[in-house]
Amino acid sequence: MKKIDATTLWRMDRDHFIHPYTDFTSFGEEGSQIITEADGVYVVDSHGNRFLDGIAGLWCVNIGHGRREMAECIARQVLRMQYYNPFGHSSNEPAAMLSAKLAELAPGNLNRVFYTTGGSTANDAAIRLTHYYNNLRGKPQKKKVISRLRAYHGSTYVTANLTGIHDTKRGFDRIADDWIHHVSAPDMYRRPKGAERLNETEYRDFLVAELENRIMQLGADNVAAFIAEPIIGAGGVLVAPEGYHRKAWEVCREHDILYIADEVVTGFGRLGHWFASESAYGYVPDILVGAKGVTSGYLPLGFALFSEEIYRVISQPQCEGGLLSMGFTYSGHPVACAAALKNIEIMERERLCENVRELGPHLCSLAQSLGDLPIVGDVRGSHFMVGVEFVENKASQRSFAAKTRIAERVFRHCRDRGLIVRPVGQQVVLSPPLILDRSQADELFAILRTAIEATCRDLKREGLIASANRQE
Repeated sequence: MKKIDATTLWRMDRDHFIHPYTDFTSFGEEGSQIITEADGVYVVDSHGNRFLDGIAGLWCVNIGHGRREMAECIARQVLRMQYYNPFGHSSNEPAAMLSAKLAELAPGNLNRVFYTTGGSTANDAAIRLTHYYNNLRGKPQKKKVISRLRAYHGSTYVTANLTGIHDTKRGFDRIADDWIHHVSAPDMYRRPKGAERLNETEYRDFLVAELENRIMQLGADNVAAFIAEPIIGAGGVLVAPEGYHRKAWEVCREHDILYIADEVVTGFGRLGHWFASESAYGYVPDILVGAKGVTSGYLPLGFALFSEEIYRVISQPQCEGGLLSMGFTYSGHPVACAAALKNIEIMERERLCENVRELGPHLCSLAQSLGDLPIVGDVRGSHFMVGVEFVENKASQRSFAAKTRIAERVFRHCRDRGLIVRPVGQQVVLSPPLILDRSQADELFAILRTAIEATCRDLKREGLIASANRQE
């Protein structure tokens, strides 16, 4: 590829690339940081600056950047057979092999795989097939889906409305308001009214009761599914009270409601397990959705795993000559599936789930140590998922005014010191590659601490930290 200077690249990107989640208040002037190289847990931008990748691309580069054996695997598959039609009774070798491997790794009898090209389309497919399933079993009225506030499930028209981060919907049309509903996020730091003084067990029961009450309000015969991330990711790395998921799953079973686990972020080792649903939280969902870490971001791939009970219904012809009339040109793409198989092989050989289980407590301990800083209100997460929330006043948990752009300030100070974190609202999120070692974890949090301290100095100089927020 022709070498292009950094300024020309920056201008090309600014003038032509519509980015996901662009901040148009500053994009025209600032443009993008363009990453041109990546290796291991580090990336390099077009100006030659090197950064520790504290977010694994976007929750996904689990085996690290620039793996030669992954590149060679992809190249071999391209040369052997880069694509063939997946429709009907046509398939390919990597897709068949990956399907069997995913069924082996998944909990329970989640043995049937529907492939898409990412997490959004996989969640969309899960909802569409849930409705189809209920139609075929003679319950066409079961269409309503319950999601959670602050959940993130995608950017297709349906999954954007399943998403409970309502600020993402400003200016966009809303669809499916008659059948998509939301209950409270399991936020241990900012609880809903009436739950402020409950202990963890009481708060768990409060949230589960809210879910069951919503089911009763909508009518159990009308509710098709409850969809939940094991840990809410983009909505703030929210870890639910212990036992919450199992209790919610039991409520769903009692009322003939499918439990959909969105493991797009938590799957493939981020919490130390191939999938977190059963291993970490004690339940087996009816549908499990994955993407991101399945290929470590080397190629786009998403999937939804369905139970045998669901498959027995949807695999029956709905009429004479009837087909399962949904799918994508690139469903089960052979190169993406080959990359996924190689990714899983690397993870197994290098024991990356074990690395996360061993290093995760140290990483979380480093994160918790940030709590002594005057603007750090809450630190939460598990293993290789961490969120740090900033507040103007610790005692009242008062957030900074939006115009303060607090997370963006911390992000910029991190970037100036060689670390990339993800600013989300009033917090920064960390989700490093799973190959991170102890010294790199120490480096990450040393930079983050320095960046937060620098932000505090800026805020004091500008008179934006209330005196009441000083540490006693």
